[in-house]
Amino acid sequence: MYKYREKIRLFLAYISYKKASLTVSLLLLAGFSLSSHSADIKLPLLGDSSSGIVSKQQEYKLGKSWLQAFRRHVELHDDPILQSYLEQLSYSLVAHSDLEDTRLTVVVVNNPTINAFAVPGGVIGIHTGIFTYANNEDQLSSIIAHEIAHLSQRHFARSMEAQRSASAISLAGLLATIIVSSQTDTDGAIATLTTAQAISADQQLRYSRNNEQEADRLGVKIMTRAGKDPGASADMLNNMLALSRYKGNRPPEFLLTHPVTERRVADTRARTHSETKRHYPQNPDYYLMQARAAVVMQNDAKYSVSYFTQKVAANALQKKAAKYGLALAYSKLGDHKKARQILSSLLSRDPLNRLYIYADIENYMVAKNFKSALSKLDYQLKFNAKNYPLQSLLAETLWQNKQYQASAKVLTQLSNQRKEDPAIWYKLAEVRGLAGDISGVHKARAEYFILVGAFERAKQQLNLASKLLAYDFKQLSIIKQRIIDIEQMEKNLRKL
Repeated sequence: MYKYREKIRLFLAYISYKKASLTVSLLLLAGFSLSSHSADIKLPLLGDSSSGIVSKQQEYKLGKSWLQAFRRHVELHDDPILQSYLEQLSYSLVAHSDLEDTRLTVVVVNNPTINAFAVPGGVIGIHTGIFTYANNEDQLSSIIAHEIAHLSQRHFARSMEAQRSASAISLAGLLATIIVSSQTDTDGAIATLTTAQAISADQQLRYSRNNEQEADRLGVKIMTRAGKDPGASADMLNNMLALSRYKGNRPPEFLLTHPVTERRVADTRARTHSETKRHYPQNPDYYLMQARAAVVMQNDAKYSVSYFTQKVAANALQKKAAKYGLALAYSKLGDHKKARQILSSLLSRDPLNRLYIYADIENYMVAKNFKSALSKLDYQLKFNAKNYPLQSLLAETLWQNKQYQASAKVLTQLSNQRKEDPAIWYKLAEVRGLAGDISGVHKARAEYFILVGAFERAKQQLNLASKLLAYDFKQLSIIKQRIIDIEQMEKNLRKL
């Protein structure tokens, strides 16, 4: 079905560094990016919104460069439904924060560990494993709000000021830890973080606690302004603290960069005590997302079928979500008839539920009933023409039905809407190749390579495209300008 995913995996494996050299390469990158001037950086006092020498624009560029490196090493999870849900939730929280630059990039990693991170430049990363430990949407929101608070207070820039001589190492350590912990080797992440924190460890820990306290306080404010239960912040911290006790010497990845103590839980609980007396209705979509994430993370579809069958039989509190998860598990297993029966039952009671509708169409598509899938997609898109998940599913269905030109047209539209989504550019290159548009293949590949920071490869692809478009002066002009853009990106990276 999704053969491009395997191709992406193989391709990333080809262009990535060997795992043994990951930390070293990021140390070099960080040292190069910050240059010898890092010791001269003067940042304002905590709470001052002025930018100091490290400007907000520099932070944004740094975040973009980091994201390119991250994409080279970690395969992001390509699920438009989960992606769209987390983006909408994140933006709804940002709207109630003090973050001045509201440009966000939400990256989703299919990893069963509980982890989330914020990187300068508006990058917020979320592991699918968080859905396992967050009991409701407000608890998930508390994690995202906490990360937004780190961004709004520019904690990374201020940590550089607090650790002047060790700033390059702390940068590389933080970024390398996030990348390694997004893989499956938790011990590797711990070792990386331990090495990076060897310098000024006590000072780093004290400053980290200050950052966490401020992010806790502001995260609660964001939750309150957004109409979320601020008490969920303490509940989620308590969940992580309990998990830390259970794990013993192997703490959850989130706790490597976000230490949780009983004092933090108690302080947050006290801060939100008066607000928790109100009733906060929960979003039922969260439990569907939780079920979807559970199916995604479990490689054994038979296990997922057994798990959700038991949940349905036990008349679980979120029975609709259990049925939804069971339908997804049956579809993943290849039993499309049973999946269709369950989804039909859910849709009969809630015919406008977009998540049921998407899963129903998705099931028809993977069952290769393309006619029904396309008919249903055509009907839904009449009412929501620019819906990202539906458009993505339409492109995939057309692709699988060998309607390559039509699929390329949809993906081209998506690439205009989501210019910084590498998965879309990769798929567009594949489909254009199948449609015989070779110059289009090279142009789409170039955009993909830009997003993963492989600038030389991007220029190579554009040069190949220019040879095929030698007599198309308009396209040649566009390609020439894009090469100039790439060269400027390289110059900007060297200046960081």
